[in-house]
Amino acid sequence: MNKSTSVKIYHGYGHTQNLVVYGHVFKRKAKTEQIYSENLFVNIVHLLKLFILKPYAFVKIRLQFFDQIIYNKTEADGFFKFEWKANSDVEAGWHYVKVEALAADDTVLSCSEGKVYVPHITQYAFISDVDDTVMVSHSATIGRRLRELFIKNPRTRKTFPDVANHYQLLAKSHTEENQPNPFFYVSSSEWNLYDYLLETFRFNELPEGAFLLNTLKRWKDLIRTGKTGHEGKLIRVMRILDAFPNQKFVFFGDNSQQDPEIYTSIAEKYPKNIEAIYIRNIRPEKVEESLKLFERVKPFPIKTCLFNNSLEAIEHSKRIGLIS
Repeated sequence: MNKSTSVKIYHGYGHTQNLVVYGHVFKRKAKTEQIYSENLFVNIVHLLKLFILKPYAFVKIRLQFFDQIIYNKTEADGFFKFEWKANSDVEAGWHYVKVEALAADDTVLSCSEGKVYVPHITQYAFISDVDDTVMVSHSATIGRRLRELFIKNPRTRKTFPDVANHYQLLAKSHTEENQPNPFFYVSSSEWNLYDYLLETFRFNELPEGAFLLNTLKRWKDLIRTGKTGHEGKLIRVMRILDAFPNQKFVFFGDNSQQDPEIYTSIAEKYPKNIEAIYIRNIRPEKVEESLKLFERVKPFPIKTCLFNNSLEAIEHSKRIGLIS
């Protein structure tokens, strides 16, 4: 093993016919261990470490999933994606995968274990934005967004009141106790912040799910963290829908940026797959614009809810039968 090489795997998802797992290979170990401190300096240093990376470009990688072995290579930024069909039916639940980075002679440089989530055949699946939908992030204002990142750690970041309660009710509704409805968290934040977000969600007791984040950034690009094009998020959400064509989806977002437009566009393309669209009202001046976008899905049996707080959203979910 080469201690200077590390493999980072993110939660994957899929079903027997279409399994997907993402990750990165780095030439030196990514610093992910967090000290949960109230000290501003400690938090700043830790955050900077998440952006001081040396990706391993075009290195050979090998995935093992049960008895299957699949080869691939990383991209220029060290990113990899495995997409494969299982040799036999895969039971619902979390399954381990192993990914190895290989030298030219197939010597193992580094390996890591990750998990792939195969949802149970449930009635609903949920796709949620993260910044300003689950967590207070001030995404639309770069100065305030960076302030949140720098002065807080994953356990002091604020989530909106009752959002965890709402999501947990949805995860457990219309299904068995041990078969939660799946959650997918799609964010404009970079993969650098994966462990940070994972800890924030676990600490605040949000349902476990698969994260789909944005391209890695280096430290010099830190000032532009959280900025991505409309198309990037659109494509990531559509990939999830394509992977689960028989599932009914519910979208969660906010009106601080482009969620209403993205979700409306997708709902027009996949009207039979979308059950409801929830938009948190972060920008009161955009209420009229958000409601106008909702008008575009009125011809379809898609419920919409523009809400000011999660208690309103919970009541709406009960009213339309999402929460049993």
